[in-house]
Amino acid sequence: MRYVRRELEKSLTPAVRNFPAVVLTGPRRAGKTYLLRRLFPEASYFLLEDPDLVARLRADPQGFLDAVNTPAILDEVQNVPEVFALVRSRIDRQPRRVGQWLLTGSQEAPLMQGVTESMAGRAAVLQLLPLSTRETPKVSLLRGGYPEALARPGGARLWFSSYLQTYLERDVRAVTAVKDLATFRRFLALLASRHGQVLNKTDLAAPLGVSVPTIAQWLSVLETTAQILIVPPFFENLGKRLIKSPKVYLADSGLACHLLGIDTAAELAKSPFLGTLFEGFIASEIVKAQANAGGRRELYYFRDQQGLEVDFLMPRRGGSMVLVECKASRSVTPAMAAALRQLGAAMKGKRGGAGVEMLLVHQSPDAGTSTQAVAPGVRALAWQRFVAEL
Repeated sequence: MRYVRRELEKSLTPAVRNFPAVVLTGPRRAGKTYLLRRLFPEASYFLLEDPDLVARLRADPQGFLDAVNTPAILDEVQNVPEVFALVRSRIDRQPRRVGQWLLTGSQEAPLMQGVTESMAGRAAVLQLLPLSTRETPKVSLLRGGYPEALARPGGARLWFSSYLQTYLERDVRAVTAVKDLATFRRFLALLASRHGQVLNKTDLAAPLGVSVPTIAQWLSVLETTAQILIVPPFFENLGKRLIKSPKVYLADSGLACHLLGIDTAAELAKSPFLGTLFEGFIASEIVKAQANAGGRRELYYFRDQQGLEVDFLMPRRGGSMVLVECKASRSVTPAMAAALRQLGAAMKGKRGGAGVEMLLVHQSPDAGTSTQAVAPGVRALAWQRFVAEL
């Protein structure tokens, strides 16, 4: 697959021009190294997973960095976290020199701890997620957005199997002491079957025979390594008793399909998981658009104890709100907009002059991707059109 221009470049390039260091995080195999080496071909490159290189760095860290020609890319820097303090000292010697250190890491939480402690005010922090449909039309519900799975779709099944094995052996054990990887693998498959549901840790713990604190720890590992999306509930005083637990999604729809044993488009179309997989796919596209713009993640869902539910809520500037309902159907009906209209009416009454936009997002109809008014105040958009407007 030819090089795909990443949307994050719009945020990454200015960051390199304005900060001495840039830290690029994200899940393994999302394309962090490829992006940096393509944008900055003159930068020297060091992979901090090479045992010999790590040994040299730890034996004489000052001497090693003294010999580094900047700008330099230090890849998978979470493997040698002491590098942060050393880089900081060099930045402090010449604080006006920008774009000298480009650091990548696959495990966000440990990496962020090092940045917080050592690089505050000296580094711009950006996150690169797998490819989005705004970047290439090859991204799909079935295959997800990992570049290598898209480049060789015929080998996607083997690629996902290998990715899971690598992830289990490297990232999981690096973040926490998971002793039983076989049980953790079963946990991933079980979590895929709960894709798009309200998170219930007890429901996950019982079939596996592990404790609820263990499930909480494992979920933290998955969130730390950007393998899941935790979507919190939206709280606003609407005179309703609200569900307070978050919803959980596998971050990549291709990996979710693989864990569910869905290998073909025909199997996906007949799967009972189609609706929740489509919902998670839209959630992922929203989060990717927010991350690629260099912004913070702002995505919520709404459900009250009377059964009123809307899939996603996105706050906008000026206090306005976008309500999104996802339907895997290729055709839409006014009845599908009922929850949107009910919640929208309640929010408009509470939010004063702040606007509320209501969107019904669905799969592309055979006739095209035209926008239509499906109910008063509600627009129906094919998902491609919705993602393009994010």
